[in-house]
Amino acid sequence: MNSSRRNLSLLKSPCLDSWIKIDTENRVHIQSGKVEIGQRVSTALTILVGEELEVNPRHIVIDSPDTTYPDEGMTSGSNSMMQSGDALRSAAATARRHLLVKGGEKLKADVSKLLMDNGLISIPGTNHSITYIEALNNEPFGINIDQDAPYKSPEDYRWIGFEYEPRGLRQMVTGSMKYIHDMVEPDMLHVRCVRPPNYLARITSLDTEIIENLEKEGFWVVKDGTFLAIAGEDEYLVLKASKRLTRAAKWDRLSIDTKDIYSQLKSNHRESRLVIEGTPTVSPIPPLSINNSGSVVTMSATYEKPYIMHGSIGPSAAMARIDPAGMLKIWTHSQGIQPLRSSIAEVLNIDLKNITIQHVFGAGCYGHNGADDVALDAALVALAIPGRAVLVKWTREQEHTWEPYGSAMSMELCGSLDVNGRVLDWSHETFSDTHLGRPRPTLGSGGGSSLLAAQHLERPFPPASPKPSMANHAGLHRNIQPYYNFPKVRAIKNLVYDLPLRTSALRCLGGYANIFALESFMDELANKICIDPVNFRLRHLDDNRAQEVIKTAARNIDWRKKRPEGVGCGIAFSRYCNSKTYTAIAVELTVNEVSEISINKAVVVADAGEVVDAAGLKMQLEGGFLQALSWTLYEEVTFDSDGITSCDWETYPIMRFAQVPNVDVIIIDRPGDEPLGAGEASSEPVAAVVANALFNATGVRARRLPLSPDNLRASALNDVH
Repeated sequence: MNSSRRNLSLLKSPCLDSWIKIDTENRVHIQSGKVEIGQRVSTALTILVGEELEVNPRHIVIDSPDTTYPDEGMTSGSNSMMQSGDALRSAAATARRHLLVKGGEKLKADVSKLLMDNGLISIPGTNHSITYIEALNNEPFGINIDQDAPYKSPEDYRWIGFEYEPRGLRQMVTGSMKYIHDMVEPDMLHVRCVRPPNYLARITSLDTEIIENLEKEGFWVVKDGTFLAIAGEDEYLVLKASKRLTRAAKWDRLSIDTKDIYSQLKSNHRESRLVIEGTPTVSPIPPLSINNSGSVVTMSATYEKPYIMHGSIGPSAAMARIDPAGMLKIWTHSQGIQPLRSSIAEVLNIDLKNITIQHVFGAGCYGHNGADDVALDAALVALAIPGRAVLVKWTREQEHTWEPYGSAMSMELCGSLDVNGRVLDWSHETFSDTHLGRPRPTLGSGGGSSLLAAQHLERPFPPASPKPSMANHAGLHRNIQPYYNFPKVRAIKNLVYDLPLRTSALRCLGGYANIFALESFMDELANKICIDPVNFRLRHLDDNRAQEVIKTAARNIDWRKKRPEGVGCGIAFSRYCNSKTYTAIAVELTVNEVSEISINKAVVVADAGEVVDAAGLKMQLEGGFLQALSWTLYEEVTFDSDGITSCDWETYPIMRFAQVPNVDVIIIDRPGDEPLGAGEASSEPVAAVVANALFNATGVRARRLPLSPDNLRASALNDVH
């Protein structure tokens, strides 16, 4: 089914040859502006194109994009299949029709009688055939994409919806995969940066004797304001030398504000917006007013989420080189190579046409980690040492202490129920720092930069000043609007300023915390009036697809089973951005005598429309659940007045392999329907489903994440009081 929307990617790049090429060897090449970050998008895209062109996806070439490819902005927000997938499928459908017409002319045959298969166009029952490239006379397509070109019917699918081995899996499993960290170029230099002790520190002096000795030993020391780096030909020696350079620097240290973060979220200056149907407005903020007329229950609760980090297993890295003609090339694992290119050009005051950025596979993060920052680090060093390729790698400590985090958040909910157990009023107010700190050019407006090193230069850029996003379900207000049918909803986003830590995009943005609050509060209301939490949700939903995922999750967790003491069952639901994948999750868990939670079983049910890459979708749903489970049970960024204290895996624990539970992923496929964004959908309900199962097991209602033993004991104590 073709999308009724006009695809923005195609509006920017309407030419078919920008997306699909057939080379002289008759191989199909596809170009997407979306990058591969472990979500298997390259596999799904080749399946879509292979299906329309009748070519086995294994035989289709898809390379990592550079900035000459179609500009599709960020690879984020579960948009890749809805944007690039839709664009490439329209391109392939257009190419199919064009090839058949050209083939019919060459073969002097009725187009409707022709057969396409693995690069050949033939007349069935004869030996008359030509290759795709022959049909094109060894030339490009030379036409624009028709977004109304018909797709294949689901009953004719050969590859869409089936299990498929992902591209690159064998290389990953055997250890032969080459990541950006493994890159080697002739005359390449290895680089380590020396970071300040904390956000506020600046260099006051350098020990010149140490610098001179390092340079005599063949190292390059690069300094621009507080940006400090060392380069050399041997990586191990550079690492050792960076410690000497660290000792050479004296810093003006200022203290970070360590006042309770949840107090700061409420007391600091903020901008507030009324959110209507998921979109912020400039309408006046209505006061909280719960109608008690006809209500039998009125409740309120506050839920809290700490700062959390991406915690990429591999620290960020980038390579750069500037050639004698002044052309700068950067290799990066950024999720947004086009906006990064513009942002770096602005910081360096270089003409955009003189910069090319090439995406290279790196450590996954699903959000804005240090990949963009290290790209600017590499560019700065490359400019200081022209003609040499420089490979910059952050250390583990730098990754933990300098990446942009997912913001701490506080959610205040209030609601009332009528005598029939239906919601009368609903209020959801969220307080948070920005989730939209990715590098974006200011286009000469005099604004700041989100790139770390830009703020450390001799002529520094101020940090970019966030403004409340007015986009539908973006940033901190993602999924703040209930998907349930409530007669009266008050949803308020509060963008809070002057908070202590650097924040930006992390998987789900504000949706993870907002659904934690929303779905926990749904359980609290249901339990208050002794209504089954599953039935309570179903009675507030008219959408059959939403009801189906909830019923399926409940059935597969054996919802009504009687469980022993200390074992509980919970459920939670969300529809990502209220327009993408439907997800319901049910878990069974056990709480031991020292308040540790272990998940016995998890059921993840999703409706993502038409399934293109079945194995890939299952992997995404399971991976999203596990990452969010780690946030929920273990993760919290800690800091004191001197800086970040959660600087390694001991001080910032994540879920280990031994703690991974059994996860049953159930996908409701809808062939012929529009594919829905799914990459972040299964992360949203996780905190709520665990908190709800915890309450079912122990009677303790936990409203502050993570659900660590210390926080659980504090929650139990609060319940007593």
